[in-house]
Amino acid sequence: MAWNEPGNGQRDPWNKNNRPSGNKPGLDATLKNLRKHLGKFGNGPGGILTIIAALLLAWLLLSSYTVIGANQSGVVLRFGHYSRTLAPGFHLKLPQPIESVSKVATTNVRSVSDQVRMLTSDENIVSVNFNVQYQVSDARKFLFSTRDPEDTLREAAEAAVRAVVGSHSMDDILTGSDASTGAAAAAAATAGVAASAATGVAAVAATTVVKPAVPAAASPSGDTLQQQTRDILQHTLNGYDIGLQVTDVSFQNVAPPQEVKDAFDDVNAAREDKQGTENKARAYASKVIPQARGDAARILAEAAGYKASRIARAQGDTEQFDLILAQYKAAPEVTRRRLWLETMEKVLANDPKVIDGSGGRNIINLPFGKARALPNSGPDAATTGAVVAPSSASSDDAGKEKQP
Repeated sequence: MAWNEPGNGQRDPWNKNNRPSGNKPGLDATLKNLRKHLGKFGNGPGGILTIIAALLLAWLLLSSYTVIGANQSGVVLRFGHYSRTLAPGFHLKLPQPIESVSKVATTNVRSVSDQVRMLTSDENIVSVNFNVQYQVSDARKFLFSTRDPEDTLREAAEAAVRAVVGSHSMDDILTGSDASTGAAAAAAATAGVAASAATGVAAVAATTVVKPAVPAAASPSGDTLQQQTRDILQHTLNGYDIGLQVTDVSFQNVAPPQEVKDAFDDVNAAREDKQGTENKARAYASKVIPQARGDAARILAEAAGYKASRIARAQGDTEQFDLILAQYKAAPEVTRRRLWLETMEKVLANDPKVIDGSGGRNIINLPFGKARALPNSGPDAATTGAVVAPSSASSDDAGKEKQP
């Protein structure tokens, strides 16, 4: 049978019509199917151009806007060069590849951790685990100032930690985390003593000066090691101009090497005992000093009251004497008689027994239940209740001198 026999299309020697049943249709078939779906828009010589224009328009619409999240900043690049920074929200832009947007999370807190061993100022080795928390303050600088901002931050943080640790002794490093707490406690104790003293007595407090206690563990600037490290690290990053803001630096584990850990534990225990003793002493001083000042104030107040009482009594006695003197000058005999009668009234009012052996010129008072013992008479004379009358009781001259 000839190769071009009618009715047998499968015998084409060039196999142009022999297509495997499993192959996909070619480009012509795809275009035909697309023209069929588009109807009249796909027919004619401009059908392909219409399809390409539609696809291009869809691409332009989809790539001409961007949405920046609330915690992000968008950096727009025009032909690979920085153009502008977009705030959170919806923004229009030129389509790609004219403009592209790189989104950077600026409000998220990022962290970098590392562990280093370093020498202190007294040539001891200490192991420090530090953690740095930071945020992106400038998205443009963060993207283009350095190739790897996180690695740059880690190296700068290690340099800052080495600078701080290398300028302090081992004791300062081990106690640096609670130096500010000790300083605050000492300041509070000092303020308590001063306040208690001020409420005691103003007069005594004026002559007494309470010197505040200065904790030995506090750094000269009053900053902790973490604060010093953060300041140095931020200063370094500002010099690099990489758009990072350090929010916190913490030392999670500061310990000496394992070989000398036991000795340092003993030192720390002794330091804690010392701190406890100092706290007890401050508490005792806070209790005793105000009490002593209160006692001093009370004694001063009693002395001032006694002084005022004696002065007032002396002034009263002086005024009374002046009044009696004026009356005596006016009527001497009557005044002497009245004074003698008032004196005898007071004396006899306290003595229930009176002996008169001189006809009224000499009176001997015998207090009831009391006796005056003879000099050098011993305890027997005191118990017998012996009474001695004055030897001049019978003397008329003595009676005349005593009687007005």
